[in-house]
Amino acid sequence: MGRSPRLFVPGLAHHIVQRGHNRNAVFVDDADYSFYLDNLIEWKTHYDVGVYAYCLMTNHVHLILVPRNQGDSISRLMRRLSARQGRRVNRLEERIGTLWSGRFKSSVIDTDNYLLACLRYVELNPVRAGIVNQPEDYRWSSYPQRVGMCNNTWIDKDPVTELLGNTTAARCRAYTRFVREIVPGAETKLIRKAAARNQLTGSGRFADEIERRTGIRVESRGRGRPRK
Repeated sequence: MGRSPRLFVPGLAHHIVQRGHNRNAVFVDDADYSFYLDNLIEWKTHYDVGVYAYCLMTNHVHLILVPRNQGDSISRLMRRLSARQGRRVNRLEERIGTLWSGRFKSSVIDTDNYLLACLRYVELNPVRAGIVNQPEDYRWSSYPQRVGMCNNTWIDKDPVTELLGNTTAARCRAYTRFVREIVPGAETKLIRKAAARNQLTGSGRFADEIERRTGIRVESRGRGRPRK
């Protein structure tokens, strides 16, 4: 069976997932996580890719990226991140071979109806995995930056959380409340499957819009919008 094609659309957010080879650990200590983030910060500017959210788990990463001008800039950024992390691990562990499990997955996100839900999905990963009880207790995600808990605010402003309030403090409070709501199981399932299958995170109407813009038909997962 052939690999599912990936679609990249400039100006739209993409949910990116990349896993370690055989689900083995990619990050072992703090230095591994910091190295990956340092490279992400450096090369996102070089390739003109916005970073709306991230979460680095032990054996995989979640990113929400937006290519500002060229869709393939995401691929170039991910190749750079993957290669550098792989060389680091191979050097430290005195080994050869791949660190990652094949190609990364990518799902174009419907900004109006699904981006906010995808931000929450990414930043709640450590909670769903049982690593922490609250997202603010996890060091290696964008959540602390989004809710104003640290000064390390290099993530880019996204178009949906900016609408949650008139001030930074109000937006932080509103997003915190949103994250603490009970997340519908159907929402989590839709986002997870869309990324795993390189499909759209959006409705049939969004699929029509993407087809008009790109000439390519990519099916979405489910219909309608997530519950707010």
